[in-house]
Amino acid sequence: MSNTYFQFKQFRVEQGNCAMKVTTDACIQGAWTPVLPGVKNVLDIGTGTGLLALMLAQKNNEITIDAIEYDADAAAQAKENTGNSPWCERINVIEGDVRNYSFNIKYDLIITNPPFFSNSLLGDSANKNIARHTLSLSFTELFDAIACCLNDDGYLSILLPLDEYLQWQEIMSDAGWQELSVLYIKHTTNAPVKRVVGLFCRKEIEARNETTLVIKNGQELYTDEFVALLAPYYLNL
Repeated sequence: MSNTYFQFKQFRVEQGNCAMKVTTDACIQGAWTPVLPGVKNVLDIGTGTGLLALMLAQKNNEITIDAIEYDADAAAQAKENTGNSPWCERINVIEGDVRNYSFNIKYDLIITNPPFFSNSLLGDSANKNIARHTLSLSFTELFDAIACCLNDDGYLSILLPLDEYLQWQEIMSDAGWQELSVLYIKHTTNAPVKRVVGLFCRKEIEARNETTLVIKNGQELYTDEFVALLAPYYLNL
């Protein structure tokens, strides 16, 4: 049975009422995603427990974050987690559907760990199916929401499995967006790529950055690169 909470160095994530729990991949996304100079307003789409909003709030004390969540139980959990954090005044959790919610502003950064399994078998949990599969939010709908909410000079951070990431790359390329940077995540050196985090923007870029992060070495210990990335957040690192 999963723990009902995940304790970080500066905040605690209660997750008992969320279909999707804290994952290593999402923690990597939150730690790796940069808050570039000039970023003031951030939107977290599908915030779940509020994890990514909390990680970005810890990373930069100049930003304010709107975190929208479709599922009522998860939204309530995110409100609890962000409300008990040191950054409660800078994170606003919204229970709503990003496809039709009327935001008052455009955002400098959008971050999302969206539902992604479009072709895999469904499980027994309806809430988990919605959280993990593209049942309630297709990639096309997600792109339309991002394009509507993001500033012209803003950028997107998205986490997906490799196959789904390739689909997302095609959507972005067809729309004329640029891939700023990509992080390939592998459990061990010889393992296949497990997840991908990508940064995308509308404007032309000079160069694309590509990195691979290996989580554990041959002795099943965290690699130095993983420790350096997650040390500000994980206990005992």
